Amino acid sequence: MNPEKVIRNVLARAMAFLDSMKFSASPGLYRYSQRASKPTLYSSCYAAMTRHLTGSLPEENQTTWCQYLHQHQQDDGLYADPVIAGEGLYKDDPFWCGRPHLSCHVITALTCLGEKARQPLLFLKPWYQKEFILSWLNSRNWAEGVANTGNEIMNLGTLLQYSRDFHGDRQAGRAANLLLDWLSSHYLQEETGTWGRIDTSHPFWRSQAVQAAYHLWSLFFYDGRPIPFLERAIDTVLATQNPLGGFGWGVHNREKPFHSSACEDIDSIDPLCRMLAITDYRRQEMIAALLKAEKWVLSNQVRDGGFVFIKDQVFTYGHSQLTSGPGEGAMFPTWFRLLSLSFIGTSVPGSLASQVGWHFLNCPGMQFSPKGPTRDRQISASSVAETFHSERNNQEVTESVKKGSVKKGIKEE
Repeated sequence: MNPEKVIRNVLARAMAFLDSMKFSASPGLYRYSQRASKPTLYSSCYAAMTRHLTGSLPEENQTTWCQYLHQHQQDDGLYADPVIAGEGLYKDDPFWCGRPHLSCHVITALTCLGEKARQPLLFLKPWYQKEFILSWLNSRNWAEGVANTGNEIMNLGTLLQYSRDFHGDRQAGRAANLLLDWLSSHYLQEETGTWGRIDTSHPFWRSQAVQAAYHLWSLFFYDGRPIPFLERAIDTVLATQNPLGGFGWGVHNREKPFHSSACEDIDSIDPLCRMLAITDYRRQEMIAALLKAEKWVLSNQVRDGGFVFIKDQVFTYGHSQLTSGPGEGAMFPTWFRLLSLSFIGTSVPGSLASQVGWHFLNCPGMQFSPKGPTRDRQISASSVAETFHSERNNQEVTESVKKGSVKKGIKEE
C-alpha cells in the first residue's frame, strides 16, 4: 500500500475519533473517552494541540474556544478544571500533576489557537528569588522519585519560559536561566547524562532516569542550551528501547513491561529526535531505533480511531472523567502518540510519518519542533534570560558543560 495513503488513513481515523469526543456543538468542549460523561479542560487542550499538529484546526470559532480556556484561569495565573480539581490524583494540587501541569497544557493550546494567557502567572513570583528557587530545586526527590521530580521541574521551567517569552517577564527569564545553570551541575551523572541518585544499570531504573531527563532536556532544547554529556545521554536513551520497538521496561506496565505506555515511548523518542538534529554521534543507530519505534507507536491505534496509553488495559489519568477502558481510545494518548509520530516524521526522511506536513509551535513545553524553535524566538529569549550571577560565571558554567568538565558523579547543595 502507498505509504502516504497509510499515514493519511491513520490521521483520518484519529480526527474522526476527535470528532466523536465533541461534547456539544459549542467549540472547545470535549470528553476524554467514550465512557466520560463530562467535558474536561485537559481534553479540550488535547483536541486543540492534536488538530494544530496535524493541520486540521478549524479556522472558525477559535475565539469562542479560547474563551472557554480563558475562563479557567485563576487569580494566581494558573488554570483549574472544576470537574477534576481536588479529586483523585488532583487532590491537594500536587506540583507534578496538578494545576502547574494542566496550565502547561492550556498555554500550549492557547498558542495553537493564536492567543496567550490573559493574566500574568503570578504563581511564579516566589521562584524569582534566587534563594527560594535554589532551595526548591535541592529539596526535590532526586532518588526513586526522580521521574516525578522531572515533571515538577518541567512544569516550573515551562511556565517561566512562557512568562518570559509571551508576557515579557524579565524576572521569569532570569529564573529560567538560573534553573538551567543549576541543572547543568547538580545531581547529574556523567556516565549516563541523566539526573538522580538511582542505579541506571538496571533497565527499570534506567527507564525512570530517562523519563525524568526527558522533562529536563526539553527546557534545554527550547532555550538552545547545550545538553550535558550529550553522547552519554544518547547511549542511555538508546539503551531504553525494548524488543518490541517501544521504550517500556515495566515502569507503567509490570504485567507486560514491553507493552510500553505513551509516556515511556515519547520520553525516549523526543530526545532521540532532538539529539539527532544536533550531532552525528550514533546517527544510524538513532535512525534505526526511531524507525522501529514508529511501527510500535502505530500499533497502538485502536478500532475507534484513537490511540491507547497502554494496550489492553484500563488507564485512569488521575480521575474518573479521565479514564479509558481496554482497547478504548482516549484524548491524551491520541495526542501524545501522534506527537511521537510527528517527531519521527520530521527527523527521519523515509519514515511513514515523513509523508505528513506536521505543524509545530514556538512555545515552551512539548510541541516545539524537534529541530528547535525558530531563530527569532531564540533571539527574543536570549535577550531577556539574564542570570542571577555575573556573565563571566555563566560562561564558565556553560563552557564546563560543553567540555564535559563538570565533576563526575552527583553534586548536591
